[in-house]
Amino acid sequence: MSNVQRIPVLPVHGTSRKKNQMELLKSKRTQIALVVLIIQNSTLVLMMHYSRMNQDPGQPMYIASTAVFMAELIKIAACLIAIMHENGQERFLQVLYRDLACQPKELLKMLIPSGLYAIQNNLLYIALSNLEAATFQVTYQLKILSTAIFSVLLLGTALTKQKWMALLLLMIGVTLVQLPTSSTASSEKITGSTQNQTVGLLAVMASCVSSGFAGCYFEKILKSSNTSMWIRNIQLGISGAFFSFIAVMAYDYPRIAEGGMFQGYGLLTCLVVINQALGGLLVSLVVRYADNILKGFATSLSIILSSVISFRLFDFQPSYHFIFGAMLVMLATFVYGRPVPQTVKRL
Repeated sequence: MSNVQRIPVLPVHGTSRKKNQMELLKSKRTQIALVVLIIQNSTLVLMMHYSRMNQDPGQPMYIASTAVFMAELIKIAACLIAIMHENGQERFLQVLYRDLACQPKELLKMLIPSGLYAIQNNLLYIALSNLEAATFQVTYQLKILSTAIFSVLLLGTALTKQKWMALLLLMIGVTLVQLPTSSTASSEKITGSTQNQTVGLLAVMASCVSSGFAGCYFEKILKSSNTSMWIRNIQLGISGAFFSFIAVMAYDYPRIAEGGMFQGYGLLTCLVVINQALGGLLVSLVVRYADNILKGFATSLSIILSSVISFRLFDFQPSYHFIFGAMLVMLATFVYGRPVPQTVKRL
């Protein structure tokens, strides 16, 4: 008989089960974030457009740059509350000192995406003030294509032919969904405002490019470090508030000096600001657990939801191209998320 001692092999079922539970939790977080993002995007465009097109008689229009600035401040406040909730009051100041005050270089990294986001948010108000809602929503989907291109260039994402085909289907579907009909054209009446379609189109196209680059750049920073997402958003908010304040002073100081910073603000304006601020945090959650292109698909699905809400509110009837476009968007979402089958070579 051999005296070789056998070493017992410990089962790995516990580790495997824990890993599966973590992956399941991550998947659920991604799904919840995407659903909430769809709802947020659906309401934001409608609320922003309505707030710019329908102002109470005798009340001045609110200043868009101040709304962008206030959204950044609300975002910072929300992140501070989240950090205090995660770390407790005792470690709250310690975490801020360690991750913010002691790391100025990390704050400098946020200058590029925060500056682009500030430009993008101001351009959105310009676009929604000069374009019809349908035209804006169609053109704004160019950000999905720009995001895909910047994902390849900045993140090294390899998009298969299947994914490019999904992007093409998505663009066609969203365009069909948002094609204006006779009922929508007659119902969308703009009162008390003058629109410049050229300015609106240039604004929304520039916003698409800015959104795609900033989103991919921010995703690269988030996934290349272990810094808390809340800290990253505070850094982003501080830089964004700085650039937004410069825009307020540079372009709207005479109006603010005359009528005050919060002139024209009402309940709807406050809801738009809060919605935009929290929407930025939702985007960060999505890119933390998914990617920017998946965020783009969620945005596209939200367009369908917002269109359905518009139909219900204004008693519109869905057209054939709306139904066909919605089916294409759903198909594109399925095709993009479907794993590519691996070919097995036979020996």
